[in-house]
Amino acid sequence: MRSVFLPFQRRRPEPVIGLINVVFLMLVFFLIAGSIAAPADGEIRLVQLDAAGPPPPPGSLVLTAQGQLRADGSETTVAAFLATRTEPAVRLMPDRDAPAARLVEVARDLRAAGAERVIVVTERDLR
Repeated sequence: MRSVFLPFQRRRPEPVIGLINVVFLMLVFFLIAGSIAAPADGEIRLVQLDAAGPPPPPGSLVLTAQGQLRADGSETTVAAFLATRTEPAVRLMPDRDAPAARLVEVARDLRAAGAERVIVVTERDLR
C-alpha cells in the first residue's frame, strides 16, 4: 500500500488582528494623554464677562431677575409671546437671580397656554 502525503498547508493569519492591535494601542494612548491634563483648581473663579449677559437665543423668552418677561428686547406676557410663535417648543432663559417660584409659574403658564415643551436655557459649569 502506498501512502499519499498531502503537502501541509499553513493557514494565513487574519489581517484583522493587526488592525485590532493598532486600534487598542490608540485607545490606550488617548486614555493616557487625556488624563495628563491637570483639572482646573476648584478654588479659582474665572473672570465673567457677562455685565450685559449673553444675548438670548433668537425666539426665546427671558425671565429677568425682577421677574419680568422679555422677548426680543421688549417686555411681554406669556399670551403675547405665544401669539407670535409657531414652534411647539419654547426656550425660557431665566436670569440666575430670578425667583424660582416665578420661574415655575411662568413654565406652568406656558404649558397651560399651549406650549408643548418648555426648554430652560442654562449655562454649563466647568466642574
